[in-house]
Amino acid sequence: MKIELKEITVRDLTEGYADKAENGVVGYNGKLDIRPPYQREFIYGIKERDAVIETINKNFPLNVLYWAVREDGTFEVIDGQQRTISIAQYVNGNFSLNGLYFHNLQKDKQEEILNYKLMVYWCTGTDSEKLEWFKTINIAGKPLTDQELRNAVYSGKWVTDAKRHFSKNGCAAHGLGGDYLSGSAIRQEYFETAIKWISQDKIENYMAKHQHEPNANELWLYFQAVISWVKAVFPTYRKEMKGIDWGFLYNEFQGQNFDSAKLEAEVSELMQDEDVGNKKGIYTYVLTRKEKYLSIRAFSDKQKREAYEKQQGICVVCNEHFEIGAMEADHITPWHEGGKTDAKNCQLLCKEDNRRKSGK
Repeated sequence: MKIELKEITVRDLTEGYADKAENGVVGYNGKLDIRPPYQREFIYGIKERDAVIETINKNFPLNVLYWAVREDGTFEVIDGQQRTISIAQYVNGNFSLNGLYFHNLQKDKQEEILNYKLMVYWCTGTDSEKLEWFKTINIAGKPLTDQELRNAVYSGKWVTDAKRHFSKNGCAAHGLGGDYLSGSAIRQEYFETAIKWISQDKIENYMAKHQHEPNANELWLYFQAVISWVKAVFPTYRKEMKGIDWGFLYNEFQGQNFDSAKLEAEVSELMQDEDVGNKKGIYTYVLTRKEKYLSIRAFSDKQKREAYEKQQGICVVCNEHFEIGAMEADHITPWHEGGKTDAKNCQLLCKEDNRRKSGK
C-alpha cells in the first residue's frame, strides 16, 4: 500500500469545480471526484460550513483529507467530502461569511485563501489494501459505511451505474422494493443488500469481478426478479415483510411452484398464533419449514417449576432424577402438531434427552 502526503492549495483544489447534480461534483481541474454520481448527499449545516472557512481565514490547520488514486490517475474523495465542498462553494460564490462573499474580499485576502495549503493523503494499492486502509482512517463525524468504502475501492463505470439504480432517495430500487428493504438508499444499504443476495454474501468478490464492466444490468435485473417473485408468492403485504433476506429465499426456492393462496392462509394463521414470537420469521418458516425462525414462545419459569414438582424431578424419558437446572422444558404435543405453550403441555426432560429429541 502506497500512501503519499501531499500539499494541495485551495486554488488547485477548486480549479474546475462543478456541481453537476446527478452527474456528481468534481474539482482539482476535473481530476477529483468530490462526490461521485449518486453518492450520499450529506451537506454541512451553516455552522459547520462557516467553521471550515474560518479555519482557513485564520490560517489554522484543517484536518487531513484522504483521496483514493484510481487506475486512470484520477482521484476520489474518501474522507473530507463536506469540507471540500464547503471550500469550493465559498470560493465559487455560493455563500457569504460575515456578510462578505469571496469576491467581496480584498485581492490580497483572496490570494491568501487560494494559497492556503491542505494536507491530503493519496492512497494507492491493491483493492484489499485500500479497503483495509480506508477502514482504519474512517473516523470522520459521519463514518462511511462498509459499502461506501467498497464503492471507493472498486470504483468505476460498474459502481457508478449500480448507484444509479440503488443509491439515491427516490431511486428505482426504492420505488420497486423499498417496502421490502431495510436501511437507506443514500447510505448504500440497498446497494449492499442487492449485492449480498446475488453473491451469496460474497460482496467484495462480486464487486471485484464486475468492477470494469460498463454497466450493472445483471444486478439490476436480478433485483427486479427477486422483488417480482416475492410479490407473486406473497401478494398480501405486511410490515413484517420489510428487511427479510428475500434474495437468499429467492435463490433457494424460485424454481418451485407455490400455492400463494394456501401460503397466505397459513401466514395469516401464524400471525395470530400467540406462541410465535418472531412474526417476521413466518415467511422464512413457511418456505423452509424450520421452526427456529419462529422463536416459539418458551415455557415460563413458573410452568417449568410446576412440571418439575409434578414429575418429582424425574425425566420422563430416561426416568432418572435431576436438579431443575439440569432439565429443559419440552412440549408434550409438539407445537407444529397444535401443542400450545401452556402448563398442561409442559414436561421436563434432562438436557441430553431433550436435545436428542430435538435433533430427530
